[in-house]
Amino acid sequence: MKSQKLDIVRGTGNVFRDLGHRNSDAEQFKAILAAEIIKALDRERLTVRAAHDRTGIAAADFSRIRNADLRRFTLDRLMSILNRLGSRIEVKVRVRRERAA
Repeated sequence: MKSQKLDIVRGTGNVFRDLGHRNSDAEQFKAILAAEIIKALDRERLTVRAAHDRTGIAAADFSRIRNADLRRFTLDRLMSILNRLGSRIEVKVRVRRERAA
């Protein structure tokens, strides 16, 4: 087998942007919020049914979040779920111009 030189490509820190998704920043933010929801569930050792009982959010929604099926969720809905689980969210916004390709 020949040894080939591999090109190293540095990612942007946003996998959705690296994959060429249009709404990459929103998708990344949704993924971060979902991960925080999962952390809160794990920290409290809550099943999806127990999370439903505590928050009033459908157990199926918690299952979707655990399975990273975030298509049905808006950013504000994910933030609301996290708030109902007892977490507060602090968002810092930094706007940068996109570099020309």
